[in-house]
Amino acid sequence: MGASNSVETFTEEELRHYRKLTVFTKNEILHVYEKFQSLGTKDEPLDKDSKISREVMYNLKELRVNPFRDRIVTVFSSRGDGSLTFEDFLDMMSVFSVKSPREVKAEYAFRIYDFDEDDYIGYEDIKELVNRQTGEETLTAMDLERLIDNIYDESDIDEDGTISYPEFENIVENCPELIHRFRFRL
Repeated sequence: MGASNSVETFTEEELRHYRKLTVFTKNEILHVYEKFQSLGTKDEPLDKDSKISREVMYNLKELRVNPFRDRIVTVFSSRGDGSLTFEDFLDMMSVFSVKSPREVKAEYAFRIYDFDEDDYIGYEDIKELVNRQTGEETLTAMDLERLIDNIYDESDIDEDGTISYPEFENIVENCPELIHRFRFRL
């Protein structure tokens, strides 16, 4: 679908609203919409009111091999069922945009890394994070334990056995490459 048809899909008020809530220009919003529509099929085309299942989202080039794709989809699913509406998709693309502020990326990175969704990054969360990052090159139990201990030594300022969001913000401040990978290209 071309940009001229996309413009007709949205009212000027909707586009203004989307520009206010994202880092995107009008043309970038329309490009994101075309990317959203590209996940549809000839038999099931997508429009701005459609929702995309988790499985279809996994076909998005940027998520296809991402070890955190399930968490990304979960975090951006406003319905909590793993499906994404166009607005969810637009939010996701905005957060992962190179123009998105570090603070916004940090907030979403924290939510993605908080696998058990208890508002802290605990031992099991870190273990899962490391295992996903290392892929097939698994660490020995002793090396994994040592790595997690080092992460806590550097990050758990209040020494409560978890990493809170403020502690995570401190990590990102001191190690910005942690969220460097949090970007998609339009």
